[in-house]
Amino acid sequence: MRNIAIVEDEDDAAKQLLSYIDRYAATYSQQYHAVRFHSAEDFLADYKAIYAVVFMDIQMAGINGMDAAEQLRKVDKTVSIIFISNLVQYAQKGYEVDAVSFLVKPVSYFDFSLKFRKALDIYVMNEERSITIKYRGGLARISTDKLMYVEIIAHRLYYHLIDGDLEVTGVLSEVEQELAAYGFLRCNKCYLVNPKFVLGVKGSDVQVGDTTLQISRPRRAAFLAELANWYAGQGGKS
Repeated sequence: MRNIAIVEDEDDAAKQLLSYIDRYAATYSQQYHAVRFHSAEDFLADYKAIYAVVFMDIQMAGINGMDAAEQLRKVDKTVSIIFISNLVQYAQKGYEVDAVSFLVKPVSYFDFSLKFRKALDIYVMNEERSITIKYRGGLARISTDKLMYVEIIAHRLYYHLIDGDLEVTGVLSEVEQELAAYGFLRCNKCYLVNPKFVLGVKGSDVQVGDTTLQISRPRRAAFLAELANWYAGQGGKS
């Protein structure tokens, strides 16, 4: 059963979304557990990364939906966000927090069903390639498809994602065991690299996105062989 969050301060709008979710579930013989939050503050307090889709109203008292989504993305990179608003001009800004879609009030069931299905499909795809890490006394969920490389500096792990970095305490060898299933490769004692973001190798350097990382001499032969295997479709999860 998928968990769905509705962050909406208007009672009528929240009730409509709840009814749409029930209608969608009945139509497609699915089950969803929908929870309504009256404010972004209530939603973000002690947030747990358990939701597949979040319907986020933008115009709310206190923390607005856009700012709430920015905070949400710091701890949950995989949940699908659908913004709701009376104003279409907010749609473009939604892409900054990797929103799946945008619903304009009054929301029709047809529009809802199309975008809800898309949000669920994207969540399932991300969920299959996501990991959970301990982060600032809680948990953060990230998609390995957005993780470029992991770096360790003085017992601190840095997860370098395409949309920001996460810093945690940990051991790189333990992370290596977890990420090996997703094709990540060690190029030296300090880095685990996602081959999807490798743009090229020159001498003892590997270009990962916009960053140049060093390949250690003892690891170079193995790293190049593992990278070649990955390119040949023999390494990592498909």
